Amino acid sequence: MYYLAIDIGASGGRHILGTLQNGKLKLEEIYRFDNGMKEVNGSLTWDINELTENVLKGIEKCKSIGKIPATVAIDTWGVDYVLLDENKNELLPVFAYRDSRTEGIPEKVDKIITRKDLFEKTGIKDMNFNTVYQLFCDKQSGKLQKAKHFMMIPDYLSYKLTGIFANEYTNATTGSLVNGKTNEWDLELIEILGFNKELFLPLSKPATELGSFSQSVKTRVGFDAKVIHAPSHDTASAVAACPIDDDSIYISSGTWSLIGTENKVATLDFKASQNGFSNEGGVEYRYRFLKNIMGMWLFQNIRKNLNKKYTYDEMMNMAKESSFDKLINPNDKSFVTPDNMIKAICTYLGDGELPIADVLKSVYLSLAYSYDSAVKTIEKLSNKTVSNIIIVGGGSKDKYLNELTSKITGKKVITGLDEATATGNILSQIMYCENIDLDKSREIIKNSFNIKEIRL
Repeated sequence: MYYLAIDIGASGGRHILGTLQNGKLKLEEIYRFDNGMKEVNGSLTWDINELTENVLKGIEKCKSIGKIPATVAIDTWGVDYVLLDENKNELLPVFAYRDSRTEGIPEKVDKIITRKDLFEKTGIKDMNFNTVYQLFCDKQSGKLQKAKHFMMIPDYLSYKLTGIFANEYTNATTGSLVNGKTNEWDLELIEILGFNKELFLPLSKPATELGSFSQSVKTRVGFDAKVIHAPSHDTASAVAACPIDDDSIYISSGTWSLIGTENKVATLDFKASQNGFSNEGGVEYRYRFLKNIMGMWLFQNIRKNLNKKYTYDEMMNMAKESSFDKLINPNDKSFVTPDNMIKAICTYLGDGELPIADVLKSVYLSLAYSYDSAVKTIEKLSNKTVSNIIIVGGGSKDKYLNELTSKITGKKVITGLDEATATGNILSQIMYCENIDLDKSREIIKNSFNIKEIRL
């Protein structure tokens, strides 16, 4: 029996088939495609038609290789969404979270509800790109008034497969519109912000069924399958796959480094927000108490500025040879969408020009020290002592960053699950098909992958 995870990030997507063989999960990537923000009339946007086409092409590949999945699920990044009008036509453009249109919007929303009150309702740290601020932009422009349907990006892609409108819980929580106590849309908040409550459908839990392929999709791909709600926020899928316990924290290391712990109750004290933490929704309503730290985005842009002259391993080795020790704040706004990341880092450090090895060393050290700061805050606000840091995702393959993290935090660092997001996506499908809970599904992970401690 095959399960298909469609895992889409800001820079690319993959279709990964999973099978259970003697209790062990086996993964096979069958399709990969590029993604990226596109500038349209001065705005950063997503090409939603191209995304949809690539989703379908990857599903077609299953047929061509003779491996037909029983279930399919989609996860993507958070906060972004698609609006449709009464005729089910997309209201374009579909803005990307790094677009500058929300500059100054949080201050306008402050006049309606304070950031403290907003956090105490939703548990989400105020960030310019949050869905709540993007929708306020759409309200100001008149676009929201034309909308009859609202779907986060993975909701929309699942709709394109099934023809069924739905809102999935984990991705919805990223936008600061879901109540941190009830796990439902905060309709009181939505009303005071002047948004149409009818846009927001009841939230579906991960590991539940959405529906089967529509007739047009069945005809195109050559088979039928059930579409399951994954934890459709990619970090929620990654954390679902993470074999954590009460004395562990995780770092989902990719474009962003998401560092946090798993709690049964949301931490709604405003001090959490002031320290940069959010309570994002997870499987079985477990809260991902986490902080977003700009992660591999820094290295990706440095490499791009160097015309990809060096591999990531070569960049890592260059940093190792440097004795530079000045630090940056990885989350400084100058690093969000710089014209040139290398110049932005040098400017931040007060240097006109630095050797590339020193720039890289600064990023490595700064990330490790920011992880250490986050660990200390988690211990304080969650009233727990952390022994282990489990690093998952593509960034977990960076041995030097793992070593620095262990050295600077003084914690045991464990790696071995670099395909965490797709794995968590597939786990949710297994949970649905086998009717098992999250704890039992995590046992599959422990049995399937070479999870190991980093030795200094």
